[in-house]
Amino acid sequence: MINIEIPKVDVSITERTQSPDSNEPVIKSVEGFIDLHQIPRDKGGMILFYNINDDLLFVGKARKLRQRVKKHLEDNVSPLKPYREEVYRIDVMYVEDPMEREIYETYLINTLQAKYNVDKVFYK
Repeated sequence: MINIEIPKVDVSITERTQSPDSNEPVIKSVEGFIDLHQIPRDKGGMILFYNINDDLLFVGKARKLRQRVKKHLEDNVSPLKPYREEVYRIDVMYVEDPMEREIYETYLINTLQAKYNVDKVFYK
């Protein structure tokens, strides 16, 4: 039997609005998320999208994490497009090896039963 250990979450951001009296510069919101700058541009890994009730909505992998998260939140062909309003929290795990990302994606989709993943699903 193969034992797979899920990597720890490296960055977790939640949907929030910027308070007008804060000293931080005005940040453009992407679907309610203003902390995308915390996700590195140059790292690969796993992306997990959750709703406000902590239900896993979608699992994805990326060679460049920030770019892929933005694509899921803005692009018209993203599988997450019809469900963007549900997304409340985004967790990111750094996984540099492409083969490991592939294995983790399949494992996470099936173990945690991601609601909107349709590919790589074995639990239905």
